[in-house]
Amino acid sequence: MSIEDTIREQIASHPILLYMKGVPEMPQCGFSAKAVAALQAAGVAFAYVNVLQAPSIREKLPAISQWPTFPQLFVKGELIGGSDIITEIAQKGELKALLEHAVATPTTD
Repeated sequence: MSIEDTIREQIASHPILLYMKGVPEMPQCGFSAKAVAALQAAGVAFAYVNVLQAPSIREKLPAISQWPTFPQLFVKGELIGGSDIITEIAQKGELKALLEHAVATPTTD
């Protein structure tokens, strides 16, 4: 399986997936820390990939997602954005509903 296939499989397999630097318990950059804090505050479980431990994913994902930086949040296969967008959606009160909807409805391809 190619790296592109692996990334597409990860995105398709998880209703909420955060590509980040580090792990939720120990983010390795401030932007990943902000994203994790917003997701944890929403109280909805999410999957993650530590791109520092997966350099091939770190290298290829920006070309697939058309988003140059990390973190990257995918909800139901769609790129939501990075730290600033996640924080903005959370501040508007929309993140929790978005995440709850993602886990409440089955993923369709």
